[in-house]
Amino acid sequence: MDLIDFKAGQYKEQYQYKSFLPSKVNLEWTWKDPKIHTLLADANKKLGELNAFSLYVPDIDFFIAMHVIKEATTSSRIEGTRTGVDEALLLLDEIVPEKRDDWQEVQNYIKALNHSIEKLKDVPLSTRLLKDAHKILLEGVHGESKMPGEYRTSQNWIGGANLKDAVFIPPYHTEVSELMGDLENFIHNDKIEVPYLIRIAIAHYQFETIHPFLDGNGRLGRLMITLYLVSTKLLDKPTLYLSDFFERKRTLYYDNLTFVRSSNNLIQWIKFFLVAVIETSDKGINTFREILKLKENIEGIKLLSLGKRVNNAKKLINFIYRKLLINVKDVESILKVTTKPANAIIQEFVKLKILKEVTGYKRNRLFLFEEYYKLFANNE
Repeated sequence: MDLIDFKAGQYKEQYQYKSFLPSKVNLEWTWKDPKIHTLLADANKKLGELNAFSLYVPDIDFFIAMHVIKEATTSSRIEGTRTGVDEALLLLDEIVPEKRDDWQEVQNYIKALNHSIEKLKDVPLSTRLLKDAHKILLEGVHGESKMPGEYRTSQNWIGGANLKDAVFIPPYHTEVSELMGDLENFIHNDKIEVPYLIRIAIAHYQFETIHPFLDGNGRLGRLMITLYLVSTKLLDKPTLYLSDFFERKRTLYYDNLTFVRSSNNLIQWIKFFLVAVIETSDKGINTFREILKLKENIEGIKLLSLGKRVNNAKKLINFIYRKLLINVKDVESILKVTTKPANAIIQEFVKLKILKEVTGYKRNRLFLFEEYYKLFANNE
């Protein structure tokens, strides 16, 4: 089907409201719009450059951990959760009680993404994998009563206080399983010639339109994008996350999704999605460049001034790439030393301006890997 001939679906009369039944998407998609060709070529090129960094940067998994934290806080923020990158780095007992639910949602997102990436080594991206991720997303938070890991068995809606004034009403619950089956078949259909980035653009739109769960659809739909890029080997590592772009362009993000349903304009959504990939890849490439510069400055210059302590210093620096906010007990554990030498090496890191004390306390102090933190938190 040519994208220009796409019909998004139809409204079906239910009791006192109309739900939207989307058209199925498991088709051979074509297009004549030259702008899509140009954007697609640029997006693939940028993804390739980003992926090259993930293969080139030593110990890439250290740095991915911070990318995941950034994605978790941003994706959750789109849904109204208010936890910053700095708070996401803290432990539960360090979070004020009124913010613990929001903090837990972010931690669940991190856990769901890491779990799903690990599962992709053995199983394909599937509805079963998405259900498992959904179950983790809702564990122990306000959505835990909303059928975690299971498709909804009742009607949901987007916007408004109830079905009567909803902005959008997704398909009736009895349609969900068949629609999700079609979506999964589309993702894996090797008999059609549809580029991966076009597939995931259409798949993300379709997932958000089906809204298959009672809660957590937005977060899971965005998580699915990264999982798909890894599962298709467009990325060797999970280094691209579009939530930051979608959050900054939130109105456009929702408007473009809505425009598909109201005007059958799938082309505009695909263009928006490809621009998101291009700009986010560029941003990721720049972040990796800054990481490499910082790494060279710290490990190639600063740590060498520590003489006999350099080996312990290197162990510690590898640890704080993953856990940017540390205390003395963390250092005791990672270096297997007592309190006095742990304090000593922290103070050396403070003098070298690698760590910065952020509490102002005399006891229970926390130290932040500030320069690295700023690479991810500057645009919050």
